[in-house]
Amino acid sequence: MKRDLVSFALWHAADFAALFQLSRRIKSGDLHDAPLLARKSVAMIFEKESLRTRVSFEVGIAQLGGHPIVLQQETIGLATRESVHDIGRVLSGYNDLIVARTSRHQTCVQLAESARVPVINAMTDLLHPCQILADVLTLEEAGRFGPSTKILFIGDGNNIANSWLEIAEKLPFHLTLCCPPGYEPHPQILEQAKAEAPDRVELVREPAEAVRDADVVYTDVWPKTGEESARIAHVFKPYQVNKTLLGKARKNCLVMHRLPANRGEEITSDVLDGKASLALAQAQNRLHVQKGTIAFLLGLG
Repeated sequence: MKRDLVSFALWHAADFAALFQLSRRIKSGDLHDAPLLARKSVAMIFEKESLRTRVSFEVGIAQLGGHPIVLQQETIGLATRESVHDIGRVLSGYNDLIVARTSRHQTCVQLAESARVPVINAMTDLLHPCQILADVLTLEEAGRFGPSTKILFIGDGNNIANSWLEIAEKLPFHLTLCCPPGYEPHPQILEQAKAEAPDRVELVREPAEAVRDADVVYTDVWPKTGEESARIAHVFKPYQVNKTLLGKARKNCLVMHRLPANRGEEITSDVLDGKASLALAQAQNRLHVQKGTIAFLLGLG
């Protein structure tokens, strides 16, 4: 039976352990001489623009000996020129795996339901599981991930926040979210995480209180502003990650950002480029953890 990575809902702690072990082996070069994707192809669907996701997947697939096929929305017309169901079935006949970066999460769900090969969610409006896997691997390498780790996600309760909530149900660490009123994570995902891990998941309103004792401070871009830029900036300004906020966290607190960043908005340049920042390590680990995910879903390695 095929497995997908659309969300973490059906994943278990043992699955994550196996995936991370495989990712570490691939990163270390232990499987360097094993062309895991030899004679295999991967279809990569992009409804949205991408830098890290596209390059890390395309390079990773090639490094594993496979053939990546990049399909832009204007080329295939996902859900416009042709139904999601038909595209999923057709691509399954040509490829061994599908990677999809879609605007709507339901599109990725429908693609996984229709495809006969594994589907990887490369980001939707609701979830971004590949990023969180890279983040956990990065924290493990830094020796800062475990039952005593306190991670603060501060800012817009977006797809990154939702995926952190999903993985908090499965792995032992403490997650605090600090979002402006009206910008909380998806209510169902938040409530389920709090129900599954009531002692490890919390929502705190005040940034100064939320950052207290944090081992890791994670932020992401603020909502797209348009005509409301001034109002959004005013609402989110207290949630900016800067030296003043980090001064209230634990000593040696680490900073994470999935990139791209709007410097001077959700995070200041001195913090993003500072010694505590893991942003570049996170980006680099996208390559390794995605190679591990592909190998894991295909039962390789």
